[in-house]
Amino acid sequence: MRPVLFSILGLDIQSYGASKALAALVAAWLLGRAFHRAGLAKERAHSLVFWATIWGFVGAKIYYLLEHLPELTWHHLGGMGFTWYGGLIGGITAAVVIIRRHRLPLATVADAAAIPLTLAYGIGRLGCFLSGDGTYGKPTTLPWGMAFPHGVVPTTVPVHPTPLYEAITAVLIAGVLWALARRTSVGGVVFGAYLVLSGISRFLVETVRINQPALLGLTQPQLWSIVSILVGAGLMAWVVRAGIPREAERAGRAPGDDAQADDDPRPESRTEVFR
Repeated sequence: MRPVLFSILGLDIQSYGASKALAALVAAWLLGRAFHRAGLAKERAHSLVFWATIWGFVGAKIYYLLEHLPELTWHHLGGMGFTWYGGLIGGITAAVVIIRRHRLPLATVADAAAIPLTLAYGIGRLGCFLSGDGTYGKPTTLPWGMAFPHGVVPTTVPVHPTPLYEAITAVLIAGVLWALARRTSVGGVVFGAYLVLSGISRFLVETVRINQPALLGLTQPQLWSIVSILVGAGLMAWVVRAGIPREAERAGRAPGDDAQADDDPRPESRTEVFR
């Protein structure tokens, strides 16, 4: 494991922080491309990723602190303590504010963000894996079980490398979403599928993680996963029934976006999020 990737003038560049920075950059690049294909300004994609990242970290930290409220110490205020679903709530809240402020088409933006969000999560989990931050799973005798003796939270017992599981699953989910985006013209379907698939992934990986049960034998992430699955399935059912195509939904673009859309010589690209 490599909690510290390298040092520059005595400053340690940690794999955990580097992975989060890389995740944000990749998400901004992918979302910018998706915005261009949808006839929207790239700059707004970058703004959305920036503010969603900032408030995502704020939400993730607040959620983490609330989780550890009974035994809260000054140590919990620093370090790597962040909770994914708190980050998702904070990031989505910030994204909705940006979308409303710039009058962007909600379903189109949500669909465009699904794949960047998925891959960014996978990149972030690689940082957790490299740093050995304690998000690994239960002890195992399986051939791929790994020990993290030099991790931030060390263990010499082979455990499930759950961050690696999640990173691999993120790539698979992104592939499914990409295929779905090419085959549907209904706005909101891709984001609904993202909520369902990411919820299923996190629910399953929790079965080999070490989080404590919170309700009915389920951990907090599993409870949030169920909410994600139900909301995603409900969203998909609703938008399919409503049958609102992405092209019609684009009528809500902010002024100035039409000119950029008209310059795109590929009319079919307006109804696709990713190629």
